[in-house]
Amino acid sequence: MTNTTETPSQDTPAPGAISDFGIDTTSMSTGEAMRDYWARVRGGELGSLPALLGLVVLLIVFSSLSDTFFTLGNLANLLQQGASITIIAMGLVFVLLLGEIDLSAGTASGVTASVMALHLIHNGNLLGGMGNTVFYVFCGLLVLAIVLASLMRIWAGAVLSLIAFLIAVLGVPANAWLEMLLAVCVGAAIGSITGFLVAKVGIPSFVVTLALFLVWGGVVLQLIGQGGTLGLRDDTIFNVANGNLNTAGSWLLCVIAVGGYAAVVLTRHFTRLRKGLVAQPTSLVLAKIGGLALLAAVATFALTQNRAPTDLIVIEGVPYVVPIVLVLLVIGTFVLDRTSYGRHIYAVGGNTEAARRAGINVEQIRMSVFVIASSAAAIGAIVYSSKVGSVDPNAGGGNTLLLSVGAAVIGGTSLFGGKGRLRDAVIGGAVLAIIQNGMGLLKQPAAVVFIVTGLVLLLAASVDALSRRRAAVAAR
Repeated sequence: MTNTTETPSQDTPAPGAISDFGIDTTSMSTGEAMRDYWARVRGGELGSLPALLGLVVLLIVFSSLSDTFFTLGNLANLLQQGASITIIAMGLVFVLLLGEIDLSAGTASGVTASVMALHLIHNGNLLGGMGNTVFYVFCGLLVLAIVLASLMRIWAGAVLSLIAFLIAVLGVPANAWLEMLLAVCVGAAIGSITGFLVAKVGIPSFVVTLALFLVWGGVVLQLIGQGGTLGLRDDTIFNVANGNLNTAGSWLLCVIAVGGYAAVVLTRHFTRLRKGLVAQPTSLVLAKIGGLALLAAVATFALTQNRAPTDLIVIEGVPYVVPIVLVLLVIGTFVLDRTSYGRHIYAVGGNTEAARRAGINVEQIRMSVFVIASSAAAIGAIVYSSKVGSVDPNAGGGNTLLLSVGAAVIGGTSLFGGKGRLRDAVIGGAVLAIIQNGMGLLKQPAAVVFIVTGLVLLLAASVDALSRRRAAVAAR
């Protein structure tokens, strides 16, 4: 008997192919996109939605209760207030994506700020500023960080630790830019040591970083002295958190930020359309870009107005912390979304054993995120020290760590690993900054501020746990 069944040609899709894989080969209409988003929300993929809704509620509440909340001066102060916590939280997102925790990020930032201040005050003579014993131990730890990072092939950590060692040993004269570089390099060295103990030695991150939380707090006391304060009398460092772009620079930043976002989003969108992959409706993409452009233009216009309390001086322009946070956000988002390293982080956080069997160097990934977190903590320390103009024995202590972790979690990053975006830290940081600022304007005592902040963090953690449970049920 002759077989008359036709074999599908290469140009003709096999029956059922389109129905089986249609989601990858068709474009969605606006209605389909909205239904798809709602289905994902109902399935537990909430992302930053709860934090954004909370942000809107807080803005409405505090603007109705305080006449000064929406003043230009207070809005600029909000941006400067929350920048340091937001930056530290951005680094912690990398750690949380693996389901790890870094409890030492706060006091580690205090160490980097202390070293920066000592180097500045003593014009590069850390030996004189620290004393012989402390200086030699400090240099020994830097050498240890270089060795450990090199063994694990974390070359960024090794190079930055080497730079810190050379600056310390050679006694390079003080310079504002050099001081900030030194702080970041010391942060990378701290991260290299922390990451090695977690990734290679195998000590749980909670235990390691809790111990180092105490250690680095003691180091800060040793470097500064009980009751001492190190002033940062340098205009460049002072302007990091307190300075502003001029009007032209502010509008240029607005154009670059919106234009860059539009270029990336539209390029990705039309590339997917050209390749026949699923894509959101073009009208929806354009609406997002238009909304961002409008928000950025309104914010820039407001910040370029004179917000000084008196006519004798002029204070206008976008604060410098805004481009700093934006640059870190863009770089970090690119690393997580568009590089193999970023995909490896999500893979390890999602399923460590599966990632190991896929050939990913899990130990190297785990160590590297602590280097990133401590380096970001150093940048946060620079911003905070600039804001207050000094470094004291409490640097990096108090609520620094709790607020930083809280910012990441409130924004939507999961404590269980594998889920989160860098923008979560920015959104969560904004929520916490608004709570702190609004409560302060309402003259609420510290007890109330702590209670409200803790309840918001508890609510965010509960939403995370419930959404994961919902997602697990939906996947069955």
